[in-house]
Amino acid sequence: MTRVYWAGSILLVALSAGAAAWLAPQWPDQIPTHWNIRNEVDGHGGKWTLFIMPIMMVGMLALFYFLPALSPKDFEVDAFRPTYLYIMLLVVGLFAYMQGVLLYTVQQSVTKGTPVPLGQVFIAGMFLFFGLMGNVMGKVRKNFFIGIRVPWTLASDRVWNDTHRMAGWLWVGAGIVGFALIVVGLPIYIPIILLVAAGLIPVVYSFFHYKALERRGAL
Repeated sequence: MTRVYWAGSILLVALSAGAAAWLAPQWPDQIPTHWNIRNEVDGHGGKWTLFIMPIMMVGMLALFYFLPALSPKDFEVDAFRPTYLYIMLLVVGLFAYMQGVLLYTVQQSVTKGTPVPLGQVFIAGMFLFFGLMGNVMGKVRKNFFIGIRVPWTLASDRVWNDTHRMAGWLWVGAGIVGFALIVVGLPIYIPIILLVAAGLIPVVYSFFHYKALERRGAL
């Protein structure tokens, strides 16, 4: 299974870079690289910018490759390696999604001048990412690199496990609801508030859960 995750991640990097290499010759030397809140182009750059995302993806793969060797004793990511590699694939997949959106947006801007609602599309991808991450959060074991790494979760295995199980359900729900909010066209600030809340609630929960267990002497 390890090879499947690595092969899938490397394939996504290759597709992201390959798509940029295939499209770049069709476009002018200066392409749109930035859009304002109204989805209007307000910045241009060289075609080399198309390869920033694939380069970042390669860097991310290198990081995931070396993190297991950097893990201190009792905090090894090897304790949940299949989940760790699944999360690696998800992270690389998110970058590949962003690369695809950027390439499509540049294509629309260069050939048709048609605006693409970048904010909504990017946030929709984030909700899908959150939902898929939530599906495995309960399997993430205590470590220093992945998960909700705050003092109260790192101080207690029970708080870590309970917090990540709760976060898993919350993130799956938030992913589904947030994606639906984007699809029905609600103002983007509403899904963003939901996204921020989904990230903060597990942190707050871990604090109160830890203190409750501490008062009962259950730590």
